[in-house]
Amino acid sequence: MMPKPVQPDLAFMRPKLSRWIALGFGSGLSPKAPGTCGTLFAWAAWLLLAQWMSPDQILLLCIPGFAIGVWACGQTGKAMGVADHGSIVWDEVIAFWLVLSLFPGGLLWQLCAFGLFRFFDIVKPPPIRYFDARIKNGFGVMFDDLLAAGYAILALLLWRALA
Repeated sequence: MMPKPVQPDLAFMRPKLSRWIALGFGSGLSPKAPGTCGTLFAWAAWLLLAQWMSPDQILLLCIPGFAIGVWACGQTGKAMGVADHGSIVWDEVIAFWLVLSLFPGGLLWQLCAFGLFRFFDIVKPPPIRYFDARIKNGFGVMFDDLLAAGYAILALLLWRALA
């Protein structure tokens, strides 16, 4: 049985590494649009990582990042009493790193990638909504955003092919 839902703050994050990760190092604490704030954090972190790593290296970093996210989001969801609380944003971080690593282009491509990823993450077209509604654990939290990233990547591929 899940505990009563918790509204996270810095005090909630402080004692556990899993909470720092799941809440995007604080970016998920935003009272408005935490998923968008988490994605903006992901973008800034990706740009910082890109100073020392290639897009391919960041892409490879998404593999352990996903596995760590399954653990961190699962633990944090249990502690919060909500499997996929809006403040849990590590799923946005890893999914958006995936998109940016495959489409690292200039600012216009990155803005379009941001908009498309946020659109698909919010709208949750099939089968995203199906999995989001049925898998209520750390894997489910991470997986639906991976699907949203897939939709964004397909849209960017189509745009690039038509341009």
